[in-house]
Amino acid sequence: MGAAEQVPLKVGVVAPVAAGVTADPDWMTAFAQHLQACGFESIIVVEHTVLASRYESVYPYDTSGRVGLGADCPIPDPLDLLGFLAARTSRLGLATGVLVLPNHHPVVLAKRAATVDALSGGRLRLCVGVGWLKEELEACGADFETRGRRADEQLAVLRTLWADNPEGASHRGEFFRFDNTMCYPKPVGHLPVHIGGHSAAAARRAGRLGDGFQPLGVTGTKLAGLIAIMHEQAAASGRDPALLEVSLSHLVTKIDAERAAGLAAQGAHRLVLGMPAITDIEQAKDTLSDCAQRLALTPVTS
Repeated sequence: MGAAEQVPLKVGVVAPVAAGVTADPDWMTAFAQHLQACGFESIIVVEHTVLASRYESVYPYDTSGRVGLGADCPIPDPLDLLGFLAARTSRLGLATGVLVLPNHHPVVLAKRAATVDALSGGRLRLCVGVGWLKEELEACGADFETRGRRADEQLAVLRTLWADNPEGASHRGEFFRFDNTMCYPKPVGHLPVHIGGHSAAAARRAGRLGDGFQPLGVTGTKLAGLIAIMHEQAAASGRDPALLEVSLSHLVTKIDAERAAGLAAQGAHRLVLGMPAITDIEQAKDTLSDCAQRLALTPVTS
């Protein structure tokens, strides 16, 4: 396993939402603290503001077209959950994956995200997307068909409000308008916002407006094509493609040094590892420890 020492990747782990444990404060505290102790870079939490007991939307990441979660599965608000975990960890990165942008007014989102970042000492990373569940977006008051244009404008609003504007921030767009608006606290530094998705539109958005891209549910030539689109769009927008991170998915139970190296060869800067639906915290900790050992992560002792 000496090759594991060469893995140059950041490694984050998605909290096991399907296990129904993410609203359990003791379970999530132990999980996050063990992630930190094992040397993982970040904990990643998902979002669904609501799920629908009946829906016509097609889930794009499973051949069945149905999401593998019960409508009554507890899914805490991601920023509230990360704020809670920030107080119980000291250096673990705190990330969303994926926060559904149309569910949020960007002025309120700017405030909430900056607050978590400030209180955690600059540990927040957002990964955002436009959403697939039409019924969820409509319940939150967003129009499904215009969610892409709305997301572009939301990203612009976030950056405007996070910037230093001594006279206050102003914005005049299709969906949002405000003048001389002061929004404090500011993020500790540059708060990274990555784009999650499986479409060319998501790749282009990452290239134009994001700090990185998390391709979802794609592999092989399609993955390579999306990363190329991101890089091309970044260059066309006057941005340096080399500064944009790529986060690729794998499983905690199957990743090893060889597979990690393969993902790095495909362009990954970060691994986003999915957990099995484990409800026993000691079993979950053992699973994480085994993964950290395979990847030769450096344990944190203090």
